[in-house]
Amino acid sequence: MFDTGEGDAPEPDPADSGRGLFSRLRDNLQRSRRAMAQQLAGVMFNPADEAVWERLEEALLLSDCGVPATVAVIERLEADADAGRLTTADELSARLQAIITELMTPAADTRIDISAHPAVLLVSGVNGTGKTTSIGKIAWQLHEAGRTCVIGAADTFRAAAGEQLETWAQRSGADFVSSQSGGDPAAVAFDAVSAAESRRRDVVIVDTAGRLHTQGHLMDELRKIHRVIAQRIPGAPHEVLLTIDATTGQNGLQQARLFAEAVAVTGIILTKLDGTAKGGIALAIAHELSIPVKLIGIGEGIDDLRPFDPGEFARALFAADS
Repeated sequence: MFDTGEGDAPEPDPADSGRGLFSRLRDNLQRSRRAMAQQLAGVMFNPADEAVWERLEEALLLSDCGVPATVAVIERLEADADAGRLTTADELSARLQAIITELMTPAADTRIDISAHPAVLLVSGVNGTGKTTSIGKIAWQLHEAGRTCVIGAADTFRAAAGEQLETWAQRSGADFVSSQSGGDPAAVAFDAVSAAESRRRDVVIVDTAGRLHTQGHLMDELRKIHRVIAQRIPGAPHEVLLTIDATTGQNGLQQARLFAEAVAVTGIILTKLDGTAKGGIALAIAHELSIPVKLIGIGEGIDDLRPFDPGEFARALFAADS
C-alpha cells in the first residue's frame, strides 16, 4: 500500500491474504458482478454471432466501463476470435479478465509514495465521496505500519469535517492541525507541513474543502494550496489523491478529468464499490485518464480501504457465485 523507499514492503498479514481477501473483494463487488452476469445470461458463445459481441458490449457499458475502454476490449476479443484463440465461453471469460487487467495496470507504481521525510499527501474530492473517512483510514493504516502522521484540516468551511478528522487523528495517534472556521486553507496546509517538519513526523495528510469540479474559485484555491506546500517543501505534495464515488459512474470520470486539469493528480481513491453495479468505472478511469487507481473502498470497516490490484479486481468482477 505504501512505498517507503526502504526496499521491500512488510509482508501482509496472513489472515488478509489469499482466498480470504479475494472472497471479500468478490462479495463486495457482487452488485457489479451480478449486473454483468445478468447481461450475459443465456448467451451461448459463438464467435461468428454478432449478437454475442453486442451483448458483451452492452454489459461493459452498463457497468460504466466507458466507450473507449469497451471498444478496446471488444476489438481485442474479436481479434483473438478471428485468430481462432477463442472458441469456448470459458476461454472468453479468461481472456476478458486478462484484457481488463492489462488495461487497468498502470505504468506507474500504485503504492502511495511516503519515501520523503515528511511525505505530503494532498487529498481532494467532491463532498460525499468519502474523502474525510478515507483520510482517517489512511492515517490509521500508517499508524499500524509504524509511521507518525500529521493531519491538516484545510477544509475550513465545514466544521463537521474538522471534527470528524480530529476524531480520526485521536484514533490513529496522529497530530492534528486546524484553524478557526472560515480560516485560510492554504495557511492550514502550511502549518501542518511546518508542524511535521519541526516534530519530525513521517507523513502529512492535508484535507481540502469538498468542491464541485465546476466551481472555479474553489479549484483556484486547490491550486493555491498546492503552490504553498511546494514553496515550503520543494517537490511536495508527493501525492495528490482524488476520491471518486464509484456509484456516480461516468460523472465520477468527468470529475477526475477536470480535477486532473487543475492539479497533477497522482492517484485515485475509488470509494463505495460495495454499493454499486458500476464497478467498471475503475477501468474507465485507468484507461481514459491514465491515472492509477491506488486505493478502493469496499466497505465501511476501518480496514476496508484496500490497495488496488487490477488482476484481483478483474477476477472478482467476473467470479462466479459459489
